[in-house]
Amino acid sequence: MMVTIRRGDFDAFFAAPFEAYGRQTLYVSPMRNDLQRFLSVRENPLFSGRDDLAFFTAHAGGRVLGRITAHVHRASNERYGQKRGLFGYFDCADDADAARALLGEAEAWARERGLDELIGNFNLTAMQQAGVQTGGFEQAPYTDQIYSPPHVMKLLEGAGYRAEFPMSTTALDLTTIDPAMLLGPKQRALLASGDYAFAPVDRKTLPARLKDAHAILNASFADNPMFVPLSWEEFEFQARDMKTIIDPRISVVMQRRGEPIGAVIAIPDLNPLVRATGARFKLTTPWHYLRYRLTRTRAVIIFQGVLPAYHGEGVNPLMLHHVVSAMKAAGYRSVGGTWIADVNRASLRQAEKAGARQLHRLHLYRKVL
Repeated sequence: MMVTIRRGDFDAFFAAPFEAYGRQTLYVSPMRNDLQRFLSVRENPLFSGRDDLAFFTAHAGGRVLGRITAHVHRASNERYGQKRGLFGYFDCADDADAARALLGEAEAWARERGLDELIGNFNLTAMQQAGVQTGGFEQAPYTDQIYSPPHVMKLLEGAGYRAEFPMSTTALDLTTIDPAMLLGPKQRALLASGDYAFAPVDRKTLPARLKDAHAILNASFADNPMFVPLSWEEFEFQARDMKTIIDPRISVVMQRRGEPIGAVIAIPDLNPLVRATGARFKLTTPWHYLRYRLTRTRAVIIFQGVLPAYHGEGVNPLMLHHVVSAMKAAGYRSVGGTWIADVNRASLRQAEKAGARQLHRLHLYRKVL
Protein backbone atom coordinates (compact mmCIF):
# COMPACT_ATOMS: atom_id res chain seq x y z
CA MET A 1 0.00 0.00 0.00
CA MET A 2 1.20 3.49 -0.83
CA VAL A 3 2.25 5.59 2.17
CA THR A 4 0.92 9.14 2.26
CA ILE A 5 2.12 11.92 4.55
CA ARG A 6 -0.01 14.51 6.30
CA ARG A 7 1.32 17.64 7.96
CA GLY A 8 -0.32 19.16 11.03
CA ASP A 9 -2.97 16.47 11.68
CA PHE A 10 -2.89 16.46 15.47
CA ASP A 11 -5.54 13.78 15.94
CA ALA A 12 -3.48 11.40 13.81
CA PHE A 13 -0.27 12.47 15.56
CA PHE A 14 -1.73 11.63 18.96
CA ALA A 15 -3.12 8.29 17.74
CA ALA A 16 0.05 7.18 15.91
CA PRO A 17 1.93 5.31 18.69
CA PHE A 18 -1.22 3.51 19.84
CA GLU A 19 -1.82 2.34 16.27
CA ALA A 20 1.83 1.56 15.59
CA TYR A 21 2.68 -0.36 18.77
CA GLY A 22 -0.57 -2.08 19.71
CA ARG A 23 -2.22 -2.60 23.08
CA GLN A 24 0.58 -4.59 24.72
CA THR A 25 3.25 -1.92 24.31
CA LEU A 26 5.05 -0.43 27.31
CA TYR A 27 4.96 2.97 25.59
CA VAL A 28 3.07 5.66 27.53
CA SER A 29 1.87 8.80 25.78
CA PRO A 30 1.92 12.32 27.17
CA MET A 31 -1.57 13.49 28.05
CA ARG A 32 -3.31 14.66 24.92
CA ASN A 33 -3.75 18.26 26.13
CA ASP A 34 -0.08 18.48 27.16
CA LEU A 35 1.12 17.12 23.84
CA GLN A 36 -1.02 19.65 21.98
CA ARG A 37 0.42 22.61 23.85
CA PHE A 38 4.01 21.30 23.50
CA LEU A 39 3.53 21.28 19.71
CA SER A 40 1.99 24.75 19.56
CA VAL A 41 4.50 27.32 18.32
CA ARG A 42 2.17 29.99 19.73
CA GLU A 43 1.99 28.53 23.24
CA ASN A 44 5.42 26.93 23.68
CA PRO A 45 7.99 29.62 24.58
CA LEU A 46 10.72 27.43 23.08
CA PHE A 47 9.47 28.59 19.69
CA SER A 48 8.18 32.07 20.63
CA GLY A 49 5.68 32.09 17.78
CA ARG A 50 8.30 31.30 15.12
CA ASP A 51 7.75 28.67 12.45
CA ASP A 52 10.42 26.42 13.98
CA LEU A 53 8.44 23.19 14.26
CA ALA A 54 6.39 20.96 11.98
CA PHE A 55 4.85 17.57 12.62
CA PHE A 56 3.95 14.81 10.21
CA THR A 57 2.06 11.51 10.19
CA ALA A 58 2.30 8.56 7.80
CA HIS A 59 -0.85 6.80 6.58
CA ALA A 60 -1.69 3.70 4.52
CA GLY A 61 -4.81 1.59 4.13
CA GLY A 62 -6.90 3.87 6.32
CA ARG A 63 -4.46 3.52 9.22
CA VAL A 64 -1.89 5.86 10.74
CA LEU A 65 1.50 4.13 10.76
CA GLY A 66 3.75 6.66 12.44
CA ARG A 67 4.65 10.21 13.31
CA ILE A 68 7.60 12.60 13.65
CA THR A 69 8.38 16.22 14.52
CA ALA A 70 10.98 18.33 12.74
CA HIS A 71 12.17 21.37 14.64
CA VAL A 72 15.08 23.64 15.40
CA HIS A 73 16.34 24.79 18.81
CA ARG A 74 17.79 28.17 17.92
CA ALA A 75 19.36 28.83 21.31
CA SER A 76 21.21 25.51 21.15
CA ASN A 77 22.56 26.18 17.65
CA GLU A 78 23.72 29.64 18.72
CA ARG A 79 25.37 28.33 21.89
CA TYR A 80 27.23 25.49 20.18
CA GLY A 81 27.85 27.02 16.76
CA GLN A 82 25.80 24.39 14.91
CA LYS A 83 23.30 24.25 12.06
CA ARG A 84 21.46 21.30 13.54
CA GLY A 85 17.91 20.20 12.92
CA LEU A 86 16.13 18.01 15.42
CA PHE A 87 13.56 15.28 15.07
CA GLY A 88 11.36 14.05 17.88
CA TYR A 89 8.39 11.90 18.78
CA PHE A 90 9.49 9.40 16.15
CA ASP A 91 7.07 6.54 16.69
CA CYS A 92 6.46 4.16 13.83
CA ALA A 93 5.14 0.71 13.01
CA ASP A 94 7.70 -1.81 11.77
CA ASP A 95 7.33 -0.48 8.25
CA ALA A 96 10.41 0.71 6.38
CA ASP A 97 8.42 2.65 3.77
CA ALA A 98 6.54 4.62 6.43
CA ALA A 99 9.75 5.32 8.35
CA ARG A 100 11.60 6.56 5.25
CA ALA A 101 8.67 8.75 4.28
CA LEU A 102 8.50 10.37 7.72
CA LEU A 103 12.24 10.85 8.02
CA GLY A 104 12.34 12.18 4.46
CA GLU A 105 9.80 14.87 5.34
CA ALA A 106 11.83 15.88 8.42
CA GLU A 107 15.04 15.96 6.37
CA ALA A 108 13.44 18.09 3.65
CA TRP A 109 12.10 20.49 6.28
CA ALA A 110 15.59 20.84 7.76
CA ARG A 111 17.30 21.34 4.37
CA GLU A 112 14.83 24.09 3.46
CA ARG A 113 16.09 25.99 6.51
CA GLY A 114 19.77 25.58 5.70
CA LEU A 115 20.42 23.00 8.42
CA ASP A 116 23.15 20.44 7.77
CA GLU A 117 22.24 17.53 10.05
CA LEU A 118 19.24 15.91 11.69
CA ILE A 119 19.45 14.27 15.12
CA GLY A 120 16.97 12.88 17.64
CA ASN A 121 14.85 11.98 19.39
CA PHE A 122 14.46 15.29 21.15
CA ASN A 123 11.00 15.68 22.68
CA LEU A 124 11.63 18.61 22.30
CA THR A 125 15.05 19.56 23.77
CA ALA A 126 17.97 17.97 25.59
CA MET A 127 16.36 19.10 28.85
CA GLN A 128 13.29 17.00 28.12
CA GLN A 129 12.92 13.44 26.86
CA ALA A 130 15.87 12.59 24.63
CA GLY A 131 17.16 9.56 22.76
CA VAL A 132 16.03 6.42 21.00
CA GLN A 133 15.82 3.29 23.10
CA THR A 134 18.51 0.71 22.29
CA GLY A 135 18.27 -1.59 25.32
CA GLY A 136 16.16 -2.54 28.32
CA PHE A 137 13.05 -3.00 26.19
CA GLU A 138 11.38 -5.22 28.78
CA GLN A 139 11.49 -2.50 31.46
CA ALA A 140 8.43 -0.26 31.88
CA PRO A 141 9.36 3.44 31.68
CA TYR A 142 8.76 6.01 34.38
CA THR A 143 7.36 9.48 33.73
CA ASP A 144 9.74 11.55 31.57
CA GLN A 145 11.55 8.49 30.20
CA ILE A 146 11.43 7.64 26.49
CA TYR A 147 10.26 4.21 25.41
CA SER A 148 10.31 2.68 21.92
CA PRO A 149 10.33 -0.95 20.73
CA PRO A 150 13.47 -2.50 19.17
CA HIS A 151 12.37 -2.05 15.57
CA VAL A 152 12.49 1.76 15.82
CA MET A 153 16.29 1.89 16.07
CA LYS A 154 16.50 -0.55 13.16
CA LEU A 155 14.25 1.66 11.04
CA LEU A 156 16.56 4.60 11.71
CA GLU A 157 19.65 2.59 10.85
CA GLY A 158 17.97 1.42 7.63
CA ALA A 159 17.34 5.05 6.69
CA GLY A 160 21.01 5.99 7.08
CA TYR A 161 21.07 7.22 10.69
CA ARG A 162 23.89 6.30 13.03
CA ALA A 163 23.83 5.91 16.80
CA GLU A 164 25.93 8.24 18.94
CA PHE A 165 25.95 9.90 22.38
CA PRO A 166 25.05 6.88 24.56
CA MET A 167 22.84 7.47 27.61
CA SER A 168 21.10 5.50 30.34
CA THR A 169 18.10 5.87 32.56
CA THR A 170 18.19 4.39 36.05
CA ALA A 171 15.99 2.92 38.76
CA LEU A 172 16.55 2.45 42.47
CA ASP A 173 14.86 -0.28 44.52
CA LEU A 174 13.72 1.49 47.67
CA THR A 175 12.77 -1.75 49.39
CA THR A 176 16.40 -2.84 49.70
CA ILE A 177 18.32 0.40 50.16
CA ASP A 178 19.34 1.65 53.59
CA PRO A 179 19.37 5.46 53.37
CA ALA A 180 22.05 5.57 56.07
CA MET A 181 24.57 4.33 53.50
CA LEU A 182 24.33 7.76 51.87
CA LEU A 183 25.59 9.50 55.01
CA GLY A 184 29.36 9.77 55.28
CA PRO A 185 31.55 12.07 57.35
CA LYS A 186 30.92 15.05 55.07
CA GLN A 187 27.16 14.70 55.28
CA ARG A 188 27.17 14.23 59.04
CA ALA A 189 29.35 17.33 59.41
CA LEU A 190 26.89 19.36 57.34
CA LEU A 191 24.00 18.23 59.51
CA ALA A 192 25.92 18.98 62.70
CA SER A 193 26.93 22.49 61.58
CA GLY A 194 23.41 23.88 61.90
CA ASP A 195 23.92 25.93 58.73
CA TYR A 196 21.91 23.64 56.46
CA ALA A 197 18.17 23.06 56.31
CA PHE A 198 15.64 21.33 54.06
CA ALA A 199 12.93 23.63 52.71
CA PRO A 200 9.68 21.83 51.86
CA VAL A 201 8.21 21.87 48.35
CA ASP A 202 4.45 21.91 48.82
CA ARG A 203 1.51 23.76 47.30
CA LYS A 204 2.05 26.80 49.50
CA THR A 205 5.79 27.14 48.85
CA LEU A 206 5.82 25.84 45.27
CA PRO A 207 6.12 29.22 43.45
CA ALA A 208 9.20 30.19 45.46
CA ARG A 209 10.72 26.71 45.33
CA LEU A 210 10.33 26.55 41.56
CA LYS A 211 12.19 29.85 41.27
CA ASP A 212 14.95 28.31 43.39
CA ALA A 213 14.98 25.14 41.27
CA HIS A 214 15.15 27.14 38.03
CA ALA A 215 18.25 29.04 39.20
CA ILE A 216 19.90 25.87 40.53
CA LEU A 217 19.16 23.98 37.32
CA ASN A 218 20.79 26.59 35.09
CA ALA A 219 23.83 26.92 37.33
CA SER A 220 24.40 23.25 38.12
CA PHE A 221 23.91 21.96 34.55
CA ALA A 222 25.89 24.74 32.85
CA ASP A 223 28.79 22.47 31.84
CA ASN A 224 26.72 19.44 30.86
CA PRO A 225 26.83 18.43 27.19
CA MET A 226 24.07 19.95 25.03
CA PHE A 227 22.72 22.00 27.94
CA VAL A 228 21.08 25.32 27.11
CA PRO A 229 19.93 27.54 29.99
CA LEU A 230 16.16 27.62 30.29
CA SER A 231 14.38 30.94 30.41
CA TRP A 232 11.89 31.29 33.23
CA GLU A 233 9.09 31.13 30.68
CA GLU A 234 10.35 27.78 29.33
CA PHE A 235 10.85 26.36 32.81
CA GLU A 236 7.41 27.49 33.99
CA PHE A 237 5.79 26.15 30.82
CA GLN A 238 7.16 22.67 31.56
CA ALA A 239 6.36 22.84 35.29
CA ARG A 240 2.98 24.56 35.14
CA ASP A 241 0.97 21.54 36.33
CA MET A 242 3.34 20.65 39.16
CA LYS A 243 0.89 21.85 41.81
CA THR A 244 -1.66 19.19 40.83
CA ILE A 245 0.77 16.25 40.82
CA ILE A 246 3.38 17.03 43.44
CA ASP A 247 3.74 14.89 46.54
CA PRO A 248 5.15 17.40 49.07
CA ARG A 249 6.87 14.62 50.98
CA ILE A 250 9.41 13.73 48.30
CA SER A 251 10.84 16.99 46.87
CA VAL A 252 13.18 19.34 48.68
CA VAL A 253 15.27 22.48 48.31
CA MET A 254 18.39 22.52 50.46
CA GLN A 255 19.39 25.83 51.99
CA ARG A 256 22.56 27.13 53.59
CA ARG A 257 21.83 29.93 56.03
CA GLY A 258 18.53 30.49 54.29
CA GLU A 259 19.91 30.59 50.73
CA PRO A 260 19.04 27.81 48.24
CA ILE A 261 22.05 25.74 47.18
CA GLY A 262 20.54 22.47 45.90
CA ALA A 263 17.28 20.86 44.89
CA VAL A 264 15.70 17.48 44.25
CA ILE A 265 12.41 17.73 42.39
CA ALA A 266 10.58 14.40 42.39
CA ILE A 267 7.02 13.44 41.52
CA PRO A 268 4.99 10.24 41.67
CA ASP A 269 5.34 8.16 38.52
CA LEU A 270 2.24 9.17 36.57
CA ASN A 271 2.53 6.53 33.86
CA PRO A 272 0.09 4.04 35.44
CA LEU A 273 -2.54 6.80 35.64
CA VAL A 274 -1.88 8.02 32.10
CA ARG A 275 -2.10 4.48 30.77
CA ALA A 276 -5.39 3.87 32.62
CA THR A 277 -6.97 7.00 31.14
CA GLY A 278 -5.67 6.49 27.61
CA ALA A 279 -3.80 9.81 28.00
CA ARG A 280 -7.07 11.74 27.85
CA PHE A 281 -9.14 13.64 30.40
CA LYS A 282 -12.60 12.09 30.46
CA LEU A 283 -15.48 11.41 32.83
CA THR A 284 -13.76 8.43 34.45
CA THR A 285 -10.46 10.27 35.05
CA PRO A 286 -11.30 11.33 38.65
CA TRP A 287 -12.07 7.71 39.54
CA HIS A 288 -8.82 6.55 37.95
CA TYR A 289 -6.94 9.26 39.84
CA LEU A 290 -8.34 8.22 43.23
CA ARG A 291 -7.50 4.59 42.51
CA TYR A 292 -4.00 5.59 41.41
CA ARG A 293 -3.42 7.64 44.59
CA LEU A 294 -4.20 4.56 46.68
CA THR A 295 -1.92 2.22 44.76
CA ARG A 296 1.07 4.27 43.52
CA THR A 297 4.44 2.84 44.52
CA ARG A 298 6.83 4.41 41.99
CA ALA A 299 8.35 7.89 41.98
CA VAL A 300 10.69 9.64 39.57
CA ILE A 301 13.37 12.26 40.12
CA ILE A 302 12.86 14.88 37.42
CA PHE A 303 15.79 17.05 38.42
CA GLN A 304 18.61 17.00 40.97
CA GLY A 305 21.30 19.65 41.15
CA VAL A 306 23.68 21.58 43.41
CA LEU A 307 25.23 25.01 42.86
CA PRO A 308 28.80 24.62 41.54
CA ALA A 309 30.30 26.29 44.63
CA TYR A 310 29.06 23.33 46.69
CA HIS A 311 30.20 20.52 44.41
CA GLY A 312 32.27 18.01 46.32
CA GLU A 313 30.97 19.23 49.67
CA GLY A 314 28.63 16.29 50.25
CA VAL A 315 25.40 18.15 49.51
CA ASN A 316 24.08 15.82 46.80
CA PRO A 317 24.27 12.62 48.89
CA LEU A 318 22.71 14.46 51.82
CA MET A 319 19.76 15.60 49.73
CA LEU A 320 19.37 12.13 48.29
CA HIS A 321 19.39 10.64 51.80
CA HIS A 322 16.62 13.01 52.79
CA VAL A 323 14.50 12.25 49.72
CA VAL A 324 15.04 8.47 49.75
CA SER A 325 14.13 8.33 53.44
CA ALA A 326 10.97 10.33 52.74
CA MET A 327 10.02 8.11 49.81
CA LYS A 328 10.41 4.94 51.86
CA ALA A 329 8.35 6.42 54.69
CA ALA A 330 5.63 7.40 52.19
CA GLY A 331 5.37 3.84 50.87
CA TYR A 332 7.17 4.20 47.55
CA ARG A 333 8.98 1.06 46.46
CA SER A 334 11.12 2.34 43.59
CA VAL A 335 12.34 5.58 42.05
CA GLY A 336 13.41 6.21 38.47
CA GLY A 337 15.83 8.76 37.08
CA THR A 338 15.88 10.58 33.76
CA TRP A 339 18.71 10.15 31.24
CA ILE A 340 22.38 10.46 32.11
CA ALA A 341 24.97 10.59 29.33
CA ASP A 342 27.92 8.21 29.41
CA VAL A 343 30.24 11.22 29.29
CA ASN A 344 28.74 12.49 32.56
CA ARG A 345 30.83 10.18 34.70
CA ALA A 346 30.27 12.10 37.93
CA SER A 347 26.49 11.66 37.76
CA LEU A 348 26.84 7.99 36.80
CA ARG A 349 29.14 7.38 39.77
CA GLN A 350 26.70 9.11 42.07
CA ALA A 351 23.84 6.92 40.82
CA GLU A 352 25.94 3.80 41.25
CA LYS A 353 26.94 4.76 44.80
CA ALA A 354 23.27 5.20 45.66
CA GLY A 355 22.57 1.66 44.43
CA ALA A 356 20.72 2.56 41.24
CA ARG A 357 20.74 0.12 38.31
CA GLN A 358 20.59 0.81 34.62
CA LEU A 359 17.01 0.64 33.38
CA HIS A 360 17.12 1.62 29.70
CA ARG A 361 19.90 2.17 27.19
CA LEU A 362 19.49 5.12 24.80
CA HIS A 363 21.35 6.73 21.91
CA LEU A 364 20.83 9.74 19.72
CA TYR A 365 20.52 8.94 16.01
CA ARG A 366 22.13 11.38 13.57
CA LYS A 367 22.30 11.85 9.81
CA VAL A 368 24.32 14.38 7.85
CA LEU A 369 22.10 16.11 5.29
